[in-house]
Amino acid sequence: MKPPPAPAPGGRRAACVALGAVLAGPLAAVPAARAAAAVHRLAPGGSLVQALREASDGDIIELAAGAYHGEVAVIAHKRLTLRGVGGRAVLHAAGRDAEGKAILVVRDGDIRIENIEFRGTRVPDGNGAGIRFERGRLVVRRCAFFDNQNGILTANFADAELVVEDSEFGQAPSPDHALPHLLYVGQIRRFTLRGSRLGGGNQGHLVKSRARENHVHYNQLVDGSGGRASYELEFPHGGLAFVIGNVIGQSRTTRNPTLLAFGAEGYDEREQGLFMAHNTLVNAALRPARFVHVHDPARPVPTRLVNNLCVGPGVADAVLANALQGNFMAPTRALRDAAAGLYALAMGSLLRHRGVEPGAVHGMSLRPVAEFSPPVGTRPLEPAAHWSPGAYQA
Repeated sequence: MKPPPAPAPGGRRAACVALGAVLAGPLAAVPAARAAAAVHRLAPGGSLVQALREASDGDIIELAAGAYHGEVAVIAHKRLTLRGVGGRAVLHAAGRDAEGKAILVVRDGDIRIENIEFRGTRVPDGNGAGIRFERGRLVVRRCAFFDNQNGILTANFADAELVVEDSEFGQAPSPDHALPHLLYVGQIRRFTLRGSRLGGGNQGHLVKSRARENHVHYNQLVDGSGGRASYELEFPHGGLAFVIGNVIGQSRTTRNPTLLAFGAEGYDEREQGLFMAHNTLVNAALRPARFVHVHDPARPVPTRLVNNLCVGPGVADAVLANALQGNFMAPTRALRDAAAGLYALAMGSLLRHRGVEPGAVHGMSLRPVAEFSPPVGTRPLEPAAHWSPGAYQA
């Protein structure tokens, strides 16, 4: 399933009932690039659509913690920050949607969305999203996406950029006629996912990206008990993929034995390369897994796979099964306690310090500089004198 085509201008406007007044707050100190921005404050029962009407480019809309029901909207500003304050603001779709697409549609601009939860999006075509990102640059930080047909879904504009940090995705609904992917990135320029946790898939993938350049660093992509995701991480047309310091795990009830797939839908003209360092890939299923699958061996893809740890029954492509590059297969007991979410190597493991110098590709170091820190986020990691395979050094 591909993301929907780029929308034509002037689509159906989202309807929203004005439920209260919006109070204009004092000026806030912001970086010089944004000058002095007005802060618009909204409480549960207020109208997000009205707040967006009153906000100018560069302003900030603050949503007080609490539940907002049916507050769906289109963000058409060129610059805007939308953030929850005093706790997380929770946007429940409650049977509504903006333009038949999402709770929030980001049209085209430099937009930041922080500390907001998106829940329960359903639309007739099965592609309802917490956020539909169409064009420009979108930064999502400390947000959550639960029970949506897609958590975030992008369009296919080649100059767009999506950054997702310290966020959580889960509770994929049962699919109707479209697969629910927790995070689905279209053919955009660049995609970054960092410090985030994804699990609880249902037939769709945890992360699917068609971006030309992908940076997936220090995340926990673990489907978890009862999860029924297919791939945990997929790059269907390849592209450049830098996958560093992640825990990637499939459940006993997985729908597909492959954890990471590259090029499953065929390669196109874009520059290709899969570069993986210091990932821990865990198969909790009883049947053997295919930890990494680089498709179409007739077309060689540049790869560097170094210091990765594959845990549980399964096989890996030849490029990964190379101990001289610090890649190792190990039984589940090699970890401290995978069932409890402790993915570091067990104390006294013979695999400790068996890694190699990660090196660099495309001018980018493959050395990890952080580790995923539950429930979301990262903690800094000092360079090791002797590297160990996997996502954790301690």
